[in-house]
Amino acid sequence: MYRASDEVANAEWLGELEAAADRLELSTEARSRAADAFLTALPEAERSKPPTMAAALYVGALVVGDERTQGEVAEAAGVSRLSVQQRWKDVLEAAGLDAPDW
Repeated sequence: MYRASDEVANAEWLGELEAAADRLELSTEARSRAADAFLTALPEAERSKPPTMAAALYVGALVVGDERTQGEVAEAAGVSRLSVQQRWKDVLEAAGLDAPDW
């Protein structure tokens, strides 16, 4: 889990997450799950935050059934599809969830 101070310290990134969620037209529940997943898997390096944010958006949408493709999420977040593909399972597991078996 994350601390409340993480939410305050990363308000800018959470704003970016919300903007990307707007572009994806994600549900409120998907946005909430994405924010929680991002803060739980929060990397220390600033350069790692955009791909982690995108992976968290993908996870949030996936978990609530408001699914989007990795490509759609990557485009909305301004990262490569490969960035989402490489990180989403780690973000999912950091949030305490199991990856699907498909």
